[in-house]
Amino acid sequence: MAEHQPDRDFVEFVSGRVLWLRRIAFLLCQDWHHADDLAQTALTKLYAVWPKARSADNLDAYLRTILVNTYINETRRPFWRRLVTADTGILHDLPDRVHDSDTELDLRAALAELPARQRAAVVLRYYCDLSVEQTAVELNCSPGTVKSQTARGLATLRRILQAQPSL
Repeated sequence: MAEHQPDRDFVEFVSGRVLWLRRIAFLLCQDWHHADDLAQTALTKLYAVWPKARSADNLDAYLRTILVNTYINETRRPFWRRLVTADTGILHDLPDRVHDSDTELDLRAALAELPARQRAAVVLRYYCDLSVEQTAVELNCSPGTVKSQTARGLATLRRILQAQPSL
């Protein structure tokens, strides 16, 4: 029996974006296991609206918006809290990367200290390379809010990174 056409389109679209989506999710939540859950939830939400979504002008942006909104909504739940453990997943990078530089580790640790919306703004602006306007659309806020959240996030990152002892 042949696979249904919309399902084939969905699988084709998703197969090339799973690692990309997982990396963005990791930068948001700082835990590979949670990143996998976020990516899966975003893909499930996309599948639920696939007939409408596949006609979107920018399907990558549509999926990224679902991911970021899922992450931010999770942080708003009363039972959500951040647990810091000895194994935060920071050292468990993608399988093709054996070592991570100290700078990347420091930046990831500093990024983990940002509030959810600031982290989302910084990740979208500087990792995903979106403009202020594109980030505003994805975060469903004004460009001014993106600018202030990004500025606060960058100031916090600078403060954290400058406070670290140099070797």
